[in-house]
Amino acid sequence: MRLSAAVLCALVAVQAALLLAAVPSAQAGELEVGYYSKKCKGVENVVKWHIIKALKANRRTGAALIRLLFHDCFVRGCDGSVLLDASYENPHPEKEAPVNIGLAAFDLLEEIKASVEKRCPEVVSCSDILIYAARDAASILSNGNVHFDVPAGRLDGFVSKADEAQAELPDSIHDVKQLIENFAKKNFTVEELVILSGAHAIGQGHCSSFTGRLTEPASQITPAYRDLLNYKCSQGSNPPVVNNVRDEDYGVVARFMPGFTSRVRKIPDFLDNSYYHNNLAKIVTFHSDWTLLTHKEALGHVHEYADNGTLWDEDFADSLVKLSKLPMPAGSKGEIRKKCSVINHRLY
Repeated sequence: MRLSAAVLCALVAVQAALLLAAVPSAQAGELEVGYYSKKCKGVENVVKWHIIKALKANRRTGAALIRLLFHDCFVRGCDGSVLLDASYENPHPEKEAPVNIGLAAFDLLEEIKASVEKRCPEVVSCSDILIYAARDAASILSNGNVHFDVPAGRLDGFVSKADEAQAELPDSIHDVKQLIENFAKKNFTVEELVILSGAHAIGQGHCSSFTGRLTEPASQITPAYRDLLNYKCSQGSNPPVVNNVRDEDYGVVARFMPGFTSRVRKIPDFLDNSYYHNNLAKIVTFHSDWTLLTHKEALGHVHEYADNGTLWDEDFADSLVKLSKLPMPAGSKGEIRKKCSVINHRLY
């Protein structure tokens, strides 16, 4: 007897549900600083050792970790769902969403997880490891100016859907009204939107994420910087471009923005308040960055953090803590994954 496509899909869904029902799971409890002090002593030091090693090899890995923290927690809370690979039960996980293009550092997190598992099997969640890793990366990239204690005790979720990520994450083409509404759904204020946008002082984005900037008028983007972006995007098929012009190739900056060469940084991916100076000068990469200048309150905060880098360091740390506390949907259950890219029953 031949089964229709609809029936086959229904059977797959039922099988997936039965598999998940058989997986040992638990409800997430209250988060607390020092959660693993007795459960897995020294785990934060293990994570930090790996992060220091990775960033010595490539500082851009730190930016990738901070981005992963945001992209994980903004969808279904901080549950490690962005780390899951495609599977039979879930062929299109969050990492496949277009808005998640360029996500990286997955291998590093698996490396850390493997080390932690050897030390404390099935005790430390991947979601907690990601928070620790992003915290350490932010500290290193800011020369210790961004620092905070991590409340831990998260569980790893079972659900990861590309369409949810696409619907919930802010997009680089959004205008300020859309951004404010998007952040408000997660209980973040206009000020916190501006604070977290400051992470664009580091990292990189693909040209497909800022295609519209390549033709925007001089009132929205400095023409010389627009020419620089057009040149960079002509060098390949959707190449990555650094978010901060201060991290650009010196020769490219000298060609298109010769008056800016003195600001090109010898050490790239330094997490500071330079994003706000760049934004006021209309030399930021994404439309979602520039659009902050069109809203009175947001513009006021852009000026505030351009004038006070120390204040931004402190407020950025506080905002990351708040971000890290976003919970899984009510009633969700989770587990401690043995491997970050797959839920445990897939390892049988």
